[in-house]
Amino acid sequence: MNLTLATDDTGGPEIFASLQGEGPSAGMPVAFVRLSRCNLACTWCDTAYTWRFEGDNRPHRDGVAYDRKANQVTLSPEDTAARIASLGQKRLVITGGEPLLQAAGLAEMLSHLPDISVEIETNGTVAPLARLDVRVEQYNVSPKLAHSGNPADLALIPERLAAWASEPRAFLKFVIAAPADVDEVLALQQRHRFAPEHVFLMAEGTDSATLRARQVWLSELCLKHGFRMSDRMHIHLYGDTRGT
Repeated sequence: MNLTLATDDTGGPEIFASLQGEGPSAGMPVAFVRLSRCNLACTWCDTAYTWRFEGDNRPHRDGVAYDRKANQVTLSPEDTAARIASLGQKRLVITGGEPLLQAAGLAEMLSHLPDISVEIETNGTVAPLARLDVRVEQYNVSPKLAHSGNPADLALIPERLAAWASEPRAFLKFVIAAPADVDEVLALQQRHRFAPEHVFLMAEGTDSATLRARQVWLSELCLKHGFRMSDRMHIHLYGDTRGT
């Protein structure tokens, strides 16, 4: 089963080495692989080239429709693994799009990378496949709040949120655009009993100025409610660019 990957600026597969910019392993040197396709459509998504192809009318604030052929590439799991291994990193971040839509192919890919530690970034709507799950050290779960534009019945599935809340490898990362968004996080935490130390709040933004401005009030809300705050370090270092 082949994998469908996003492309970088050269048209090749988006597989690269960088520092993890978000969440509990921020600052760690890692290899990244970015898969294409997503089952949700966030209006502020910064990787819309993984899903908003021509003919997809789901709303996005930029209004850009991407050419599918130019923004997707298909590789075998073995070829994908070889490209990852060539980067020489000890840790792999699998991101998207929504990676768990391609769980079977990822499990096959990881069979060729027996010694690499793995974290997966997911929107939290898809249950992990067992043969993939056994290889995962960390899940970075980013449930999408109302301001993402996704219907709650698609984005906030109660049984999935309950499962992540009880999974010690899972960290919940909520994108926050306004202080009122934190009220929604608090309601979800009360309902599903997320451990506060496993909850990250991260300002929405694709430039340093926006992030810094929002972090001023977001830091106070993290302090008040006992949540952790995540920066977006890659934005400060590289801007909103592919392959970083």
